[in-house]
Amino acid sequence: MSKSISGFSKLSKTKKIDWIVDTYFSNNKNAKSIIKQYWNTNEKLQQLHDEFIENTITNYYLPLGVAPNFLINGKMHTIPMAIEESSVVAAASKAAKFWLDRGGFKAEVLSTTKIGQVHFMYAGDKAKLTAFFNHVKPKLILATKPITKNMEKRGGGILDIVLRDKTQDIPGYYQLHATFETLDAMGANFINSCLEAFAKTFKAAANDFTDFTDKEKDIQVIMSILSNYVPECLVRAEVSCPIAELTENSDIDPVAFANTFVQAVNIAEVEPYRAVTHNKGIMNGIDAVVLATGNDFRAVEAGVHAYASRNGRYSSLTHAKIEGDRFIFWIEIPLALGTVGGLTSLHPLVKLSLELLHKPTAKALMQIVAVAGLAQNFAALRSLTTTGIQEGHMKMHLMNILNQFEASDSEKSKLIAHFKTHPVTHSAVVEALEKLRS
Repeated sequence: MSKSISGFSKLSKTKKIDWIVDTYFSNNKNAKSIIKQYWNTNEKLQQLHDEFIENTITNYYLPLGVAPNFLINGKMHTIPMAIEESSVVAAASKAAKFWLDRGGFKAEVLSTTKIGQVHFMYAGDKAKLTAFFNHVKPKLILATKPITKNMEKRGGGILDIVLRDKTQDIPGYYQLHATFETLDAMGANFINSCLEAFAKTFKAAANDFTDFTDKEKDIQVIMSILSNYVPECLVRAEVSCPIAELTENSDIDPVAFANTFVQAVNIAEVEPYRAVTHNKGIMNGIDAVVLATGNDFRAVEAGVHAYASRNGRYSSLTHAKIEGDRFIFWIEIPLALGTVGGLTSLHPLVKLSLELLHKPTAKALMQIVAVAGLAQNFAALRSLTTTGIQEGHMKMHLMNILNQFEASDSEKSKLIAHFKTHPVTHSAVVEALEKLRS
């Protein structure tokens, strides 16, 4: 039976592990060795990892793979991807090779504005609050100068602050809605520091505003926080080619394929049940690159899915059409990414991943990540509308099944050869392995 503990964070890593093993794994003799086997033998590197978060007991590994042959705006890229799903890197690589021979991917950043808000309650005359805001706005900007000085030198900073009336949703609820340019930094700490300075100055100045009654001076700041919804931090990626070039398989008619593909995207645009799975496939590619480059994939996921619902119904992030004799497939997606700060300068593999990508700016990384999502979606839809998704996926999953049943190298070699010409299912692999062993 589990038990509570006080002062856990103050224990050494060894004592933390001892407590966890004694409390939760008394019947598992291998628990401690499993935890310790993932420690890095380089003590300095392990300490670095230990200090990323609190209560570290070990490292949790994900494979870091690469998808080569991405031609983006005329420049070749090999894209790093950190992910556990078996078919993702293979699918991205296949899509990259397909489009390499058809002009590659085109990508552009449409906007880079990020948003933060001070949420507050005010019980009084709206006209007075508006007058106060116009009076105090220059002071808000001035109060952040120590924070924004270096960002402004690089060309970023606070773009604007507006007062938003949200009383229709909650009585007395208003916002200071601020927009920011953070350049190559994701900017969360920068934005939050600015917002907290706004809140402090705003509340203090209200006490000195002579037009306010005592009740109106009592502005209650609820919270000051950036938003991970960034509909004005947009990137677009696109592929296109003559329909006649839209196949590598002589058994597939390119015109029929193009029409079926476009209809598959149309379905994801109108059917939320399909759109969720459709967009999940896009995020397979996006999250893998976001994670490999040390960015916050949870923030990206939250913002992307909010964007997919912006018109009142959850819908596809990608779009496709036929214009004349050309097939066009594209994505527009909000991505708030950084290439400086956070893990980008700490995690050795993150630094290596960014170097692999030619040390991109935040804008360049936005383009690369959007392309990875588009490529992933193209690969998935091509499979879905032709051979079906399971054929390629299960062949990639074959090794996982063999490892699950502890197949030897000799058994793996024979079964991989066998399933080159046979459908892969879990039961078929188990049956073939048992037959081989008998």
